[in-house]
Amino acid sequence: MGFKQEVNPVLELMFRVLVRLYSLVSYLPYLLLRSSDSESLSECSRRVKARSVSAHPEGPYRDVSALQTLSVCVQHEVNTLDRVFEASVRRNPEHDCLGTREMLSEEDERQEDGRVFKKVILGEYRWMSYDQVYREAREFGSGLTALGQKPRTNIAIFCETRAEWIIAALACFNNNFPLVTLYSTLGGPAIVHGLNEAEVSHIITSKELLKTKLKDILLEVPRLRHIIVVDDKLEGGSVYPRGISVHSMSAVQRVGAQPENASRQVQPPFASDIAVIMYTSGSTGIPKGVMISHSNIIAGITGMSERIPNLGKGDAYIGYLPLAHVLELSAELVCLAHGCRIGYSSPQTLSDQSTKIKKGSKGDCSVLQPSLMAAVPEIMDRIYKNVMLKVEEMSVFQRTLFQLAYNYKKEQLAMGYNTPLCDRLVFRKVRALLGGRLRVLLSGGAPLSAATQRFMNICFCCPVGQGYGLTETSGAGTISQLWDYSTGRVGAPLVCCEIQLKDWTEGGYRSTDKPCPRGEILIGGPNVTMGYYKNKKNCEDFFVDKKGQRWFCTGDIGEFHGDGCLKIIDRKKDLVKLQAGEYVSLGKVEAVLKNCPLIDNICAYANSNESYVIGFVVPNQKQLMALAERRRVNGLWEELCNSPVIEEEVLKIITEVALTAQLERFEIPCKICLSTDAWTPETGLVTDAFKLKRKELKTHYQHDIERMYGAK
Repeated sequence: MGFKQEVNPVLELMFRVLVRLYSLVSYLPYLLLRSSDSESLSECSRRVKARSVSAHPEGPYRDVSALQTLSVCVQHEVNTLDRVFEASVRRNPEHDCLGTREMLSEEDERQEDGRVFKKVILGEYRWMSYDQVYREAREFGSGLTALGQKPRTNIAIFCETRAEWIIAALACFNNNFPLVTLYSTLGGPAIVHGLNEAEVSHIITSKELLKTKLKDILLEVPRLRHIIVVDDKLEGGSVYPRGISVHSMSAVQRVGAQPENASRQVQPPFASDIAVIMYTSGSTGIPKGVMISHSNIIAGITGMSERIPNLGKGDAYIGYLPLAHVLELSAELVCLAHGCRIGYSSPQTLSDQSTKIKKGSKGDCSVLQPSLMAAVPEIMDRIYKNVMLKVEEMSVFQRTLFQLAYNYKKEQLAMGYNTPLCDRLVFRKVRALLGGRLRVLLSGGAPLSAATQRFMNICFCCPVGQGYGLTETSGAGTISQLWDYSTGRVGAPLVCCEIQLKDWTEGGYRSTDKPCPRGEILIGGPNVTMGYYKNKKNCEDFFVDKKGQRWFCTGDIGEFHGDGCLKIIDRKKDLVKLQAGEYVSLGKVEAVLKNCPLIDNICAYANSNESYVIGFVVPNQKQLMALAERRRVNGLWEELCNSPVIEEEVLKIITEVALTAQLERFEIPCKICLSTDAWTPETGLVTDAFKLKRKELKTHYQHDIERMYGAK
């Protein structure tokens, strides 16, 4: 993104004179203090980061520091997750480990449209030390054993992201209980499928999820015997099916602390034992359980750690993404392995402007001031749009200054230079939205648009690294180097794995393509998981090569650049061949159009019997109401979404955004349907990249599809 509005030439001249003077004054000390062997950002960016070990364009490609052998452990011979945490406790027994904010008050706030929202005022973070977390995990594990949980027997966790989740996980790792993870957003049938397939008798959950989701399906899970609720106070008067006992987590810990239980011999896991059976979100069908061993996870976090320099006690990580997702679980395990603090949050309390934070009180980022953060593109796109709306509301002078500083910093970063004056004077308030101390921001889960990545790099004054990995590869694949400010790429392979390209001739992608070899991405290495739990797709998606190394076929299409960095360019399942023969990447269309301020969410749809793309749009309410006011169209929110006039206006704006982003004409939706909320089979947003399910969407929106394409 670059600001193209006309800028007062006098102001522009004054600004450039000021920054040039500052540059001249600061350049001499910079030269004197700079070591002779240090490199500029531009020199680092040009460095080769990965090479093909076979010298062939298809690879496999490895990080230049792992050409001879792949890394498997954070520390030598520490090859199970219980031992990784024990080593961290020995180094940092009294250091802060897990933190949760105290709830001071909660109240209802009535909106202008009559709706009532819950608002909270939160206090400071209360911290548990590494030694305290270790003791609580040991007691909880002993308590579970006393309740009949056996080693190598599955136990489920169905809970929101919070400190108790990770304590329960550490207890399971220590006692060799394979942990079955389920998204808290899953619907009843998906939960029943996962629990019955994994044959669990014990489940760890929260009071809220027990009441709203689990209670209604207990009769459909016949093996279930024990429910452990992480909240201290259980609801009285609740009736559960015969044979099911409900316990609080603290009560189980008290049982585990009793001498006869605490002294019981623990059977530690082997590196090859299953640590986690991670069920996917089910966004493309029935959720699949991915079997991840201790050695798989440790190899993955070893590769991730190498890309984040100087991890240690001084770092604070903010945890708010679902821990049932491999991105968040891996990120938190990286932090625990290096003695970092983890402060817990939620998307509704993340910043001062978050939906559950009472106006005038502080969000979690302002209090914790994290130095490390992981995010999905949906969150970053939202931040990007909110900041740009604030810029539009600025005075002419402030907006002009922001535009000048933004474009100037963009130029300087392209040349490999930092801009400390602009960072301090212009971008300090933007940076404060995420606490002001952020030094690494990692994006994963879905493609991040180049515009959003560049914006976050510039305005938050810290590297924004794109990562690429899958549950099937323990979340590990690639992460861009922090000094690489290029956009649209996901970086070089991590030191724990290698990547090969496989020709996909049907889609027109070959390793012999020029200027860059292209093909389906195959990931191999010790981080590649053991396969799907009780699933026949193992033979289709996983294979073992002649050397005994496991590989996973991702279904994603990528290309390797000359410096060894990977760029994701398509997905086999995401490509639709139109009637005239053109291939459209629906994910690419969605990623581009989500940057439009008018769009909160979008699902692109196409089929091979037609020659064009259509779109289902969830508009931003504030922006749509403003558009209706400018066009003098009256009506309530639902009426505006059904207005043909507003639909046509939104389509014009979407088309402008698409053309600016250089989408091809056949890729641009030529008809749209406005929806008041995003649909899923469970009437909620899908967690897997926050996309709508196209297979079920076709049935749900059949009438609209026929209207837009013409009934057949």
